[in-house]
Amino acid sequence: MLHVAAVDLGASSGRVMHGLFDGSRLELEERHRFSTCPVKRDGHLVVDVDTLYRAIETGLRYIAGVHPLASVGIDSWAVDFGLIDEVGRLVQPPRHYRDGAHEVGVRRAMQRISLEDLFRETGIQFLPFNSIYQLIALQQENEPLVLRSRLLLLLPDLLNFMLTGVAHAEWTNATTTQLVSVRTKGWATEVLERLGLPASLFPEIRSPGTLLGPARHLVEVGPPQVVHVASHDTASAVVAVPAMGQPYLYISSGTWSLVGTVVPEPITSDDALRWNFSNEGGVGNYRLLKNVMGLWLLQELEREWATSGEPVSLPQMLQEAQRAQPFAHLFDPDHPRFLRPPSMTEAIQQAVKEWGGHPPEERGEMVRAVLESLALKYRVVVEEVKALTGFHYDAVHVVGGGSQNALLSQWTADCLGLPVLAGPSEASAWGNALMQLVALGEISNLEEARALLRSSVALRAYEPANTASWEDAYARFRERLFHRPTLANS
Repeated sequence: MLHVAAVDLGASSGRVMHGLFDGSRLELEERHRFSTCPVKRDGHLVVDVDTLYRAIETGLRYIAGVHPLASVGIDSWAVDFGLIDEVGRLVQPPRHYRDGAHEVGVRRAMQRISLEDLFRETGIQFLPFNSIYQLIALQQENEPLVLRSRLLLLLPDLLNFMLTGVAHAEWTNATTTQLVSVRTKGWATEVLERLGLPASLFPEIRSPGTLLGPARHLVEVGPPQVVHVASHDTASAVVAVPAMGQPYLYISSGTWSLVGTVVPEPITSDDALRWNFSNEGGVGNYRLLKNVMGLWLLQELEREWATSGEPVSLPQMLQEAQRAQPFAHLFDPDHPRFLRPPSMTEAIQQAVKEWGGHPPEERGEMVRAVLESLALKYRVVVEEVKALTGFHYDAVHVVGGGSQNALLSQWTADCLGLPVLAGPSEASAWGNALMQLVALGEISNLEEARALLRSSVALRAYEPANTASWEDAYARFRERLFHRPTLANS
């Protein structure tokens, strides 16, 4: 039996998963779960890297104390980074992508390079918290700190460095910075020069499925090899899409929803720019996708209700949503107001009101508004994917934690008019573990990885129903959507 550890850091929680491979079947078992929520320091939201590292070590030692641990891989959310100095020390905690300071970087970048030029060179969707804007804002705020830094390491690369002492940039996550060229497949040196950013900060880029080195700080338990997995959690999740052949549609559903497909080369057409699509690095391909705000909306509502003394379980929320009036409170879930609102309840009510609807008051109305609006926005993106690629799709794969939301999965099938295949729920961890098996030579390629996944995981199927009412709702949703500003075109 081969034992691996998949460290998966989501936007709200992290977990250390124990992978057990017997040569024909892979099992994943959770060994340690912990919060990844940002903390407030010196007026900024930051990533508590030291606490994350200790939590990761706790999970790894738990596994290695019982089984010989062959390898470990780390994936996380994208764009957030740490700067290290000449002696390998973190110069300050990484800013979290929801910190408001990044907006300064957007304004400064737009003075030096157009969105059109930036997209043609990098193929990456404009989001106001991309690494490029974070770094510009940090340089504007504290240039000496940036100048005395030796390397910029995205979060998984930073944690790998803490484990091994070796500093590389992994391909899939590096592309999300909006600083990797689609032409050269390396750092976009011309963009860096135009923006006044030091090219010396950016380390060598390595491919997923390669070995980084031993975890030197875990020498007493091996040490295990650290693997460059697809370190952007969505890239790992797409590895774990149990599709047979191509093309295929996926929704990586969690705090964010990433809706897209895979393509052999980036698509940087005028429509891709206008619709604000991203061409992020994948394993042997590019992930053509768009970010949709995702279940962050529901998570924040749940948190607000718990804080006010009215905690509610997800099953109860879904039951109440089913009883609420259909399509009565639609809104654009990608409006910038939802990135970090003081109150998600008030933000949703205001969004519905601006669309001419009566603001939802009851809990079930609020939940139904979120889930219906997400499903409808998924369809908008899927129609754009079809137009960009010319591909035909027979189904959509929903992976990640949101695949366990049966109501959203059914409504997605109804809205798209396509079967939904839901699972695996821990898709990023599965993709992480599978790429470790590739790096260790246990399996040969992505096709073998997906065949192993299909033999190891049970999927849930949702067939389209009630499509006529969703067609009517979609027509109204599109009419309202394209007369209102969104995150993509505001």
